[in-house]
Amino acid sequence: MMLTCPLCASTDTGHFHRDGRRDYHRCRRCALVFVPPDQRLGPIEEKAVYDQHQNAPDDPGYRRFLSRLFDPLRERLPPGARGLDFGAGPGPTLSVMFEEAGHPMAIYDPVYSPDRSVLAGSYDFISASEVAEHLFAPGRELAKLADMLPSGGWLGLMTKRVTDQAAFTRWHYILDPTHVVFFSEATFVWLAGQLGMRVEFPATDVALLQKR
Repeated sequence: MMLTCPLCASTDTGHFHRDGRRDYHRCRRCALVFVPPDQRLGPIEEKAVYDQHQNAPDDPGYRRFLSRLFDPLRERLPPGARGLDFGAGPGPTLSVMFEEAGHPMAIYDPVYSPDRSVLAGSYDFISASEVAEHLFAPGRELAKLADMLPSGGWLGLMTKRVTDQAAFTRWHYILDPTHVVFFSEATFVWLAGQLGMRVEFPATDVALLQKR
C-alpha cells in the first residue's frame, strides 16, 4: 500500500520495515521514513509518554546532551540574536542556555507551552531539539518555522538520523511510540532545497539550516 509522505506529499512510497508494533514506510522522493497515520498515538497517550520525561535546566547531563545542538548553533549567531525554542517540552532548558549566552528567547510547546501567539513573530534563529521525529505534518510545520526566519537566519534541528535499512531494524530510536518520522541526511538535503536554505551537519544528530 502506498501512503502519502507527510514531508513532501509524494505518493511514491513503499514499505520499509515492520517491528511487530508498527509499520514504517519510506518516501522515494525525500527519503523520509514514517509511521502510517492510523498507527500513531492519540493526544492523551502521547502526553502520558511526555510526562515521563525528567528534564530540567539544573541537570548537567541534560545540558551536555543539548550542547550538541547549542554549541554549533551559538557559534553561528551574532550577539543578541533573538530565538525561539520550538518544542521546549515540560522542562525548557535549551532556551535557558541561550539566554545565559545573551540571546533573548521565546518558547513554544503544543503540550506544555501552547501560546501560539509566539508563532506569529519572527526570530533570528529557531532551535528544535528532539522535536522533528514527533511531527505529524513535518512538511507544513518546518516550512512555517522557515517562514519565521529572515535571510541569514538559522533553523537548528537535533534528531537521530536514519542510515540504512539494516541498522533501522535494530534501532532503539524507533521503540519510542511518539517517534513517527525519521530523517536521513538525504532528507535534510532535500528539505533545505525546498525551503531555500543550505544545510550543515556539524555534529552527530544535528542539522543546521540557514536561510539564503
